[in-house]
Amino acid sequence: MKILGLDSSGLVASVAIICDDTLLGEYTINYKKTHSQTLLPMLEEVAKMTELDLKTIDAIAIAGGPGSFTGLRIGSATAKGLGLALDKPIVSVPTVEALAYNLAGHRDFVCPLMDARRNQTYTGLYAFDGNALQVIKGQCAVGIDEIVSEINGGNAPVVFLGDGVPVFAEYIREHCTVPYSYAPAHLNKQRAGAVAALGMLYFSQGTYETAERHKPEYLRLSQAERERNERKGDS
Repeated sequence: MKILGLDSSGLVASVAIICDDTLLGEYTINYKKTHSQTLLPMLEEVAKMTELDLKTIDAIAIAGGPGSFTGLRIGSATAKGLGLALDKPIVSVPTVEALAYNLAGHRDFVCPLMDARRNQTYTGLYAFDGNALQVIKGQCAVGIDEIVSEINGGNAPVVFLGDGVPVFAEYIREHCTVPYSYAPAHLNKQRAGAVAALGMLYFSQGTYETAERHKPEYLRLSQAERERNERKGDS
């Protein structure tokens, strides 16, 4: 089974190809470029270097949200276009779950933190039984105080990762009462390899959709939508 993985949900752009239990190739960039500039050229390079005929993939796994609204739309449009052109299904992998899957097998609770602005975070809480992902708290958009309070109530060590870590590090230092650590640099941001690996698992379980039906999961309104609703409330 071959799965193409794509992730443009945050600052990172990442493309990967997994064949059965082998990561054939992964291209990840986190440097000053927009995903509309990088994602397709990265895919072309990975396909060329692995001598991949895209017609031979079984499905396209995409980080389906939450995350950057623009990034999610670019990733979704790319996945939908490929799915329609290749007649392949799409596996929408929850972004926060894919982030947690970077640390498959970790002994501690795993808490991804994505910066959602306004002191909010896209987050969740996970544990692993071997490499099997267990959802303690499903992905959600909450205040950093809420997820840290829940972690403290669990009274067990936790490891944090994601682009929200530097944003919330001071709050964690001051308020987290359980032992905690941070994931290392090579595992602490989005990686398409994790999206593809988790996508392969979901695909094998029959969890996928057509390209026509796929759409991102934003979890909350965009800033423009919130401001429009606030203006309506004032009128």
